[in-house]
Amino acid sequence: MTAEPSFTDLFRIAERSAMHLELRDAYMPSDLSYQAWRAGERNRVQDNDPHMRTWLGLMADTIGRGVRVRRAQICSVPESDYIRFEHHITDANVRAGEEVRWLPRRQASDLALPENDFWLFDNRLVVFLHFGGDGELPPEGDEERTTDAALVGMCSSAFEMVWDRGVPHGGYELS
Repeated sequence: MTAEPSFTDLFRIAERSAMHLELRDAYMPSDLSYQAWRAGERNRVQDNDPHMRTWLGLMADTIGRGVRVRRAQICSVPESDYIRFEHHITDANVRAGEEVRWLPRRQASDLALPENDFWLFDNRLVVFLHFGGDGELPPEGDEERTTDAALVGMCSSAFEMVWDRGVPHGGYELS
């Protein structure tokens, strides 16, 4: 029996697209970059350099192969400290080629959305991410994968509805 590809490998084997819907106002409060940002450190090299921030290198490689990577973030207004941090570091994601849009939560009230954040790869595999109430990923497992056509369709539709309403990163102003 072969092991499932790692989460990182899903980007390496994606052929056309990777879409991420984020629904929370806070993630990973233990993240050292977030803690540094809260302490007033802005534009740290390690947050903006693709050679030091592994995610940026992965995005540049994935997008360089012709895979479209899009992220849509639904957020409360006024924005939480974490969303302000994420908005700040997203400039580097955009430079790496990721497309990002923001949608105020009040503009999503009439949308049918899944309860969990997810990644959708090539419109065939959904990876639901399960965060604890504190925003941290639990040690016993943080994801659930499915190729169920009904769930794939629901997630694709939800993402596209949010994407269509979202404001591109460069035009989204924090309150």
